[in-house]
Amino acid sequence: MDTKKAEKIIKGKRVLIVDDEKDVVETLVELLSVCKLDRAFSFEEAKQQLQENDYDVVILDIMGVRGFDLLEIARKRKIPALMLTAHALTEESLNKSVKEGAAYFAPKDQIENIAVFLADVIESIQKDKNPWIRLLERLGGFYDNRFLGTDWRKKELEYLLKKGKGYL
Repeated sequence: MDTKKAEKIIKGKRVLIVDDEKDVVETLVELLSVCKLDRAFSFEEAKQQLQENDYDVVILDIMGVRGFDLLEIARKRKIPALMLTAHALTEESLNKSVKEGAAYFAPKDQIENIAVFLADVIESIQKDKNPWIRLLERLGGFYDNRFLGTDWRKKELEYLLKKGKGYL
């Protein structure tokens, strides 16, 4: 999927961006300008916004804003969450994201593709598909390299495929 197609899918979607790094939030705001965006720079800010507003998707940093705690709130409100991380880019964090109900797990060093990742989540949900399948297609090779092989897939793939729409 190219950026233009992704932008058509995400256009007008209400998205909450949560990250304690202002430069990351500013970059996401630029890259997702076709969306209706709210932002939060702390756990407390994000928690309040998640409790008071409806979102199509939330983008959560893991470190610095207690991303997994926010994921729990989003999941309970049936808001799909895309985990976006640099420091927590580990097999353990990916597995935890899967098991705790995230819809996607993306590396910050590929932030320029955020519109495509977001479109993967939204389009999968619209088509009643599992967004983790899209992640495996798009980023499986990246994670194979990052995690030094395909063992992570063998451990998680069956769970991901069975999970279906369990991300919500």
